[in-house]
Amino acid sequence: MRMTLATMLIIALSGKQLYAQQVKSNSEILSPAVTATIFSDNIVKQFNLLHPIRRVYSYHDQSGDYYLALCESIDEITKDDTLHQKIKAVNLKKEGNGFVKTWELNDFTNSNNLNNGEESIWFWTKFCEVKDLDRDGITDPLLVYGSSGMNGYDDGRVKIILNYKGQKIAVRHQNSTMDEGRNIQIDAAFYTLPQSIQQHVRALMKTLADKDFTIYPDEYEQAMDKKKLLIN
Repeated sequence: MRMTLATMLIIALSGKQLYAQQVKSNSEILSPAVTATIFSDNIVKQFNLLHPIRRVYSYHDQSGDYYLALCESIDEITKDDTLHQKIKAVNLKKEGNGFVKTWELNDFTNSNNLNNGEESIWFWTKFCEVKDLDRDGITDPLLVYGSSGMNGYDDGRVKIILNYKGQKIAVRHQNSTMDEGRNIQIDAAFYTLPQSIQQHVRALMKTLADKDFTIYPDEYEQAMDKKKLLIN
């Protein structure tokens, strides 16, 4: 029986989808003991992990095995808090007996912003996710971090960073006690994401607001419906 090219293509695509379903994306948070074993002094030096490791996610998908390390500097310890001036995230892929860095993220407190400087910046691990958000067999790490200023969260920044198919896509928000000081900056690539991921991020943004971590500009949701890149 002869098989048409279209039939062969359908079979190939079906096989690819089936493989993605069979090789599920899964992740776990490593214990401090396991983290210390994997991230030896040599690995820390090799990938320039200058700050203490706060958390490591181990995850596996159809593209391989990975470790995502979140690092924060410790610059001051007060009676009520630990202050961080710099953060770093490094994603490592297991290759043979070693690792290859696939991407990294760096940020730091801004001492020259409109709100007279920031006191600390850190990963908001309660909201970070290492999941396959669009169920295509590839993990889509979603990191959330923010800063605090003289008025705590009210004049800090919040960033939502999605790593999607090798591209970092960001939603950046500046909090402020003044209406004119608030703004959201959205990467244009955000609006090209699958609708399921866009809705997931927008639900996360609403959760942050509901829990009083963010104060968005009025009618920001309507502005996002119109695919606005700067909302103020």
